[in-house]
Amino acid sequence: MPEKTNDPALRSWVESAQGSLFPIQNLPIGIFSTEQKTPRAGIAIGDYILDLAVCFDKGFIKIEGVSENIFAKDSINSYLELGRTVWRSVRSQISNFLNAENASNASYASEVLVLQADATMHLAMKIGDYTDFYSSLEHASNVGKIFRPNMEPLLPNWKHLPVGYHGRSNSIVISGTDFHRPNGQTMADGAEKPSFGPSKRMDIELEMAFVIGKSTKLGDCVKTQDAWEHVYGLALFNDWSARDLQKWEYVPLGPFLGKNFASSIAPWIVSIDALEPFRVDGPSQDPEVLPYLQFSGKQNFDIALDVYLTPKDGEASLISKSNHKYLYWNIPQQLAHHTVNGCPISAVDVYASGTISAPYHA
Repeated sequence: MPEKTNDPALRSWVESAQGSLFPIQNLPIGIFSTEQKTPRAGIAIGDYILDLAVCFDKGFIKIEGVSENIFAKDSINSYLELGRTVWRSVRSQISNFLNAENASNASYASEVLVLQADATMHLAMKIGDYTDFYSSLEHASNVGKIFRPNMEPLLPNWKHLPVGYHGRSNSIVISGTDFHRPNGQTMADGAEKPSFGPSKRMDIELEMAFVIGKSTKLGDCVKTQDAWEHVYGLALFNDWSARDLQKWEYVPLGPFLGKNFASSIAPWIVSIDALEPFRVDGPSQDPEVLPYLQFSGKQNFDIALDVYLTPKDGEASLISKSNHKYLYWNIPQQLAHHTVNGCPISAVDVYASGTISAPYHA
């Protein structure tokens, strides 16, 4: 089924979908509202949002055994909990509805489509737990050089396991949300004692987050070969970082105030099925990992990631280029390591990759 919905030849009767960031092959899900409509689930298509609540009410989307309009809610939690069989069925139905071969459906456009420009986007999920990994070799090496200039950049464990820490889920906000500059302790170079005040070294982290849809029980472990059954999709993620607070506090237990004040997630969640055509091999791993972290097949994605900085009253300028394919530790490995001790996962947990840096030659 993913092959059919990902066919590059597919076209939509929504004209603006052709050549846009939201073609019929993408179909990311999010939560939106307008002056006339309360928050509900929608699918991005071209310049528009397909109102899934209306589509469900009209019978354009059907889910076996589900009579309640789960798309009329202010989060996609209930939908994600239904599992991959339902996700694929709904994606197929939406693709079929929007297909140019079914151009007669354009007669419903005024009822089911909302201009993105007229909508307000909301956090798509009521997030349960949040874990941030540290999965980019280049980023871990660069941070090591900054924080431990007289030591080896990578700590001895880094190439043996996906390093991560548990973050603060209730400070994850939708991209574009303002937040206050964090206060905390810092230790200036040469100082004898720390000082308190606002961070002077605010930083961004270009990350991708994956969203859980299938839960496990306490004691269960997710194997690398089964990981994708638990993952709905990916979203852009920015784990804002106060580097001066982080540098002082992170030993011995890792980030705390330097990280938990705000993290931004994109409004649209792209399903793994939509990303299937972009699977690629990741970096080679040396030394060989332990058996529970071993995997087969292409587990990274060729997703180009550009960062632009726009100063106040200034113009946007490109400051970084990277790609998801550069992640040293892939998503199945991250999930396998996270659960190998029996830690349960739940819909809708969020797991971020850590900064995705690129090799210097990229």
